[in-house]
Amino acid sequence: MRLSLSFRFKAGFAAVALTCFGTAGATHAQDTLKLGLVAAMSGQSAKSGEAIVRGLTIALDEINAKGGALGKKLELIVRDDESNPAKGVVAARELVQREKVVAMFGGLDTPVSMAIVPFANQAKVPFMGVWAAGTPITRNGAAENYVFRVSAVDELVDIALVDYAIKKYQTKKPGMILVNNSWGESNEVGLKAALKAKNIEYAGIEKFEANDVDMVTQLTRLKGVGADVLFMVGNVGPSAQVVKSLDRMSWNVPIVSHWGPSGGRFSELAGPSAEKVNFIQTYSFSGTLTPKGETVLASLKKKFPEIKTLADVTPAVGIANAYDAMHLTALAIAAAGSTEGPKVREGFYKIENYDGLIKKYAKPFTAANHDAIGPGDYLFTYFKSGEILPLSN
Repeated sequence: MRLSLSFRFKAGFAAVALTCFGTAGATHAQDTLKLGLVAAMSGQSAKSGEAIVRGLTIALDEINAKGGALGKKLELIVRDDESNPAKGVVAARELVQREKVVAMFGGLDTPVSMAIVPFANQAKVPFMGVWAAGTPITRNGAAENYVFRVSAVDELVDIALVDYAIKKYQTKKPGMILVNNSWGESNEVGLKAALKAKNIEYAGIEKFEANDVDMVTQLTRLKGVGADVLFMVGNVGPSAQVVKSLDRMSWNVPIVSHWGPSGGRFSELAGPSAEKVNFIQTYSFSGTLTPKGETVLASLKKKFPEIKTLADVTPAVGIANAYDAMHLTALAIAAAGSTEGPKVREGFYKIENYDGLIKKYAKPFTAANHDAIGPGDYLFTYFKSGEILPLSN
């Protein structure tokens, strides 16, 4: 197996550039099927990219050990999008046009994935989301949709967030603090719909920019209108700023969050109050694991010796989503019997069953549904000493 890396890993991986793992001869391009990843491999969300690479790599090793797909080994080529939509599109074009990848995987950021979607559909190359949760990523209105996902979906997450806030905090007047981009917009729509279905009025909606370092003004307005719970949607850096701003205000309001805080150094950046945030996930390596979970965890520790404790496999959601997504993509290629994009797309619809890490999948994709994760596949978690632990309720 050859893993091509076009960046330098920082936290979690040894620093490498264009490094090959395993063996590959000069003719490897003819002997392998290339798959691409466009994700944030640097900056505050670099842990998300690290987790995705780990999950894809463990699955890829398993697939290659069994002969690969269509008689060829699979090869992963990684590009850093730096959480920048324009750079993400450039990386996707390079993977498709120069590297001739059979399929691509996407990373953490909804705005980046949203920018890549039109290109993937135009190029007729399957694009598999493994983290970005924006509802329109898969539900993009294309006549021929090449975008699939093994990840959360905002519309479903927002229902779960509302149900959780009602059950745990008996919310009567929640407020929203949302990132001012397409991901925030997706969740604003979803949260409004979920609250309306429960006949609950929201106290107010406040927005922040991804690089804001103080949210006191927005939070003061939400406090002033009587918000009793905050729904938070933002990635690592701004979410940490929300928590620190609340500390400065001495406002101890419950926070029910999307999974943005899990994508990086949230517990470090937010400080002790990081543990107060309850956020959604699709998987945790903590607690009792299935046999597959035990196997994957053992493989991770063997492949990546820097993993010493369960805190070192945080965020587990990136690993688990990516692991299942790689296996499902290989099954689609096998079902297609071809590397041609339209046939691989049809191959996803032909998958009957797959016993995955997150769950046992049955007909995970249909022409009407390109999202493999459903309403019953979420759990709520919190940070404790750097580890993401499941909440009991």
